[in-house]
Amino acid sequence: MKFKINRDHFSNGLAQVLNVVGSKAAMPILSNVLIEAEKDCISLSTTNLDLGIRCKIKAEVKESGSVTLPVKRLAGIVRELPNIDVTIDVATNHQVKLSSGGSHFKIMGIGAEEFPKLPDTGDDKTYTLEQVELATMLGNVAYAQSTDETRYILAGVYFNFKDGKLSLVATDGRRLALVSKELPVPAASAGAIILPAKTVAELLRLLGKGDKLTISFNERRAAFQIETGKDTSGLCDSIYLFSKVVEGNYPNYHQVIPKETHQRIKLERELFLQCVHRAALVTSEKSNSVKVKVSTNLLEISASSPDFGESHESMAIAYSGPELQVAFNPQFIMDPLRALTKDEVFFEVKDEVSPGVFKTLESFVCVIMPVRLS
Repeated sequence: MKFKINRDHFSNGLAQVLNVVGSKAAMPILSNVLIEAEKDCISLSTTNLDLGIRCKIKAEVKESGSVTLPVKRLAGIVRELPNIDVTIDVATNHQVKLSSGGSHFKIMGIGAEEFPKLPDTGDDKTYTLEQVELATMLGNVAYAQSTDETRYILAGVYFNFKDGKLSLVATDGRRLALVSKELPVPAASAGAIILPAKTVAELLRLLGKGDKLTISFNERRAAFQIETGKDTSGLCDSIYLFSKVVEGNYPNYHQVIPKETHQRIKLERELFLQCVHRAALVTSEKSNSVKVKVSTNLLEISASSPDFGESHESMAIAYSGPELQVAFNPQFIMDPLRALTKDEVFFEVKDEVSPGVFKTLESFVCVIMPVRLS
């Protein structure tokens, strides 16, 4: 195998596939990137067996072939090369000569035949979505995923293609975020998957460079073909992301969303976020709650802790219902407010022991459990 490539394009391509490789790989081959050269592109693939990624970069291929090299070491070398032109030449014993200007490296590789095969998506259910739309939806819910490894079912985002819409849900048991969009769902293509948190993070990093993406899935895996758009980073066509899905049944999230909340208050999202953020500056690990009190045309946010003292914020609202006070973990209020982009949100509450609910006029709901007032 022999090819010539632009240093910056090569570096960008390696950066796309680097994240998948963990610091402690189970086998040496899993620390390597598979490089395949053919026609006018090279393809770069990495995997940790749960997650795999592949992208293609424009190159001047003189001899086709394949090899695997330690990806982190290679990315570090390519980044530092002195010249924009980089030549790669592979000998029969998988030793790779890398040259750029006055720099010359010999790097020991491993044969491509040892690299785990990335799956093909033959019989899977397939949908095409706008990248920006999916990125927004994921951002609206991803913060609510569980970080508790023992509750692996909740450590991801639930995708549900059903009843003419796609719904994304995340919950850690103390809060739940749900967002939906209308989508034609043929009966034969209805289905649901739980996408692991690491895959969600990779998707959020990759989305938004092009217009569309295609998602294909079955009960064991999901694959994303992400268009890269007309950028100048040397990427050819699409980036492919392959992921195992979390196996198991997601809890019935409909039961968590309150059927009735007595009071509905319209809020300016940014203003409310700033008030909660300031009020929370005096909270501590032991006293980690803010009180939200509503009375006629007034919303007050207060917090206190024995270590730091007290805070009090107030903002005008249109409200004529009964006086109510309820306490929440401030992070649970701020996360959905930061994730949303619309100025207007609605806060619904019933009493001091019932969940609070954030909604928008679009189909977004976030349910947060209250903290008991002592």
